[in-house]
Amino acid sequence: MLNAICLPLGMTRQDVAKMDELIKERFRLPKGGTLYRQGDVADAIYGLRSGSIKTQIEDANGQVQITGFLLPGEVLGLDGLMTDQQVSHAIALEDSEVCIIRLDEMDQLAPQLPSLQRQLRRLMSKEIGRSHQLLLALGSLRSEQRLAAFLLNLSQRLQVLGYSPYEFILRMSREEIGNFLGLTLETVSRLFSRFAREGLIRVQQREVHILDMAGLQALSGTDCS
Repeated sequence: MLNAICLPLGMTRQDVAKMDELIKERFRLPKGGTLYRQGDVADAIYGLRSGSIKTQIEDANGQVQITGFLLPGEVLGLDGLMTDQQVSHAIALEDSEVCIIRLDEMDQLAPQLPSLQRQLRRLMSKEIGRSHQLLLALGSLRSEQRLAAFLLNLSQRLQVLGYSPYEFILRMSREEIGNFLGLTLETVSRLFSRFAREGLIRVQQREVHILDMAGLQALSGTDCS
């Protein structure tokens, strides 16, 4: 069931087998479908097996802020554990599949699996680090640095999954990228065109080919990992 993603990084085969007993549910989500909504009861965490999902928060006036783009092997729902209530919406960017880990079943298994507790702490630390990176990008980086860092981060994460770090398809729209990075749609489109003119990337609709990885890294001026 886990198939080397969701939670097992750093866990023994025996521990993964026990986790496999825990994770009995899979859920298929069509493009545009909602995994959970802001305010829903947080009774599980979700490991993304395939596809991609965006998370976003919405205020009382309907203003939306995208907070993340999730890829296979990454975990959703951790930010709702403190209040037992989901603090964001999770929406599929394409047809996706998640494995569901119920919290009550996890609590029963945790005493038998110290590695599971360590893994959850690692994932929570990673989530905090991701939030810090976003704050850094929005607070101190220039617009071109933000987009360069975004492309590099996506490249690195895809490489970990065994995909090419140089050629990939953006499952999110330019408008969604702009929302996430705190940039207007016009700025994002202009920067994509500028990066292409400068020979950093080649773009055809949503397909991106990184031509000059070192140049893109130099432009970003930050650690994108």
